[in-house]
Amino acid sequence: MRVKVFDEGHEKDLEEAINKFISEEEPEIIDIKFSTAVAVSEEQIYCFSALVVYR
Repeated sequence: MRVKVFDEGHEKDLEEAINKFISEEEPEIIDIKFSTAVAVSEEQIYCFSALVVYR
């Protein structure tokens, strides 16, 4: 079993990165965990991340 972490500033970029990984590596996906975080300072900064568990 292996894991791969994806972290992007926009949800569409995260989607593209995961889809690219799946199409190129063709892993057997066991699970995907998704998380969103927001940092607020002078502007809002979003972080979209996913942990893909695969074989």
